[in-house]
Amino acid sequence: MNAFLKTFEDPAAVQRYAEGPPRFMPGYADMQRMAAILLAEHAPEDAEILVLGAGGGLEMKVFAEMQPSWRFVGVDPAGEMLKLARVTLGPMADRARWVEGYIDDAPPGPFGGGACLLTLHFLERAERLRTLREIRARLAPGAPFVAAHSSFPQDPGKRETWLGRYTAFGIAKGADPEQAIGAGKAVGENLDLLSPEADAALMVEAGFSDVELFYAAFTWRGWIARA
Repeated sequence: MNAFLKTFEDPAAVQRYAEGPPRFMPGYADMQRMAAILLAEHAPEDAEILVLGAGGGLEMKVFAEMQPSWRFVGVDPAGEMLKLARVTLGPMADRARWVEGYIDDAPPGPFGGGACLLTLHFLERAERLRTLREIRARLAPGAPFVAAHSSFPQDPGKRETWLGRYTAFGIAKGADPEQAIGAGKAVGENLDLLSPEADAALMVEAGFSDVELFYAAFTWRGWIARA
């Protein structure tokens, strides 16, 4: 388990989790709203949505508010993060089932849609491909799937430039400069990063079709696809 994943079992760090993504991810809240809109284009009104990496519950709260008839299965390996997700959803938490584990622990479905936000960059390429295949296997034919995570050019020189922009944005949003520099270094050292082109190709290799980019902001990308 890398250093990033370990922090998700630290109760103090988990309580601060909601502060992080908006500070380092431009348009974070709107990315979640766009994901909900894209899922709703093809998911049934009463769909059950598979959310992998559901800890914290931030995207599930947005999805639940925008689609009052959707139900959810939230999967995450960090028990502390799932506790936070229940709190985040509040009275809407009874619309969700919770699974502490990984994609192999998720029910077989078929689900009317799926989402995996800020998660796949923790997985090295082979495991990322396997996880994408397992997600697709749990979706109904033609069901929509959204993914968003750290993805930017990995060529020597360009990689460092983009990591510097990640840090600079965090500072511009109010992060302590020393902490922002440390976060940028941790991203470069601990995440398994691919270029946007390689990420999109991996989704196709996993069996998804109609893979389209819907979100791009500095070191982040998001895609919509069909199972």
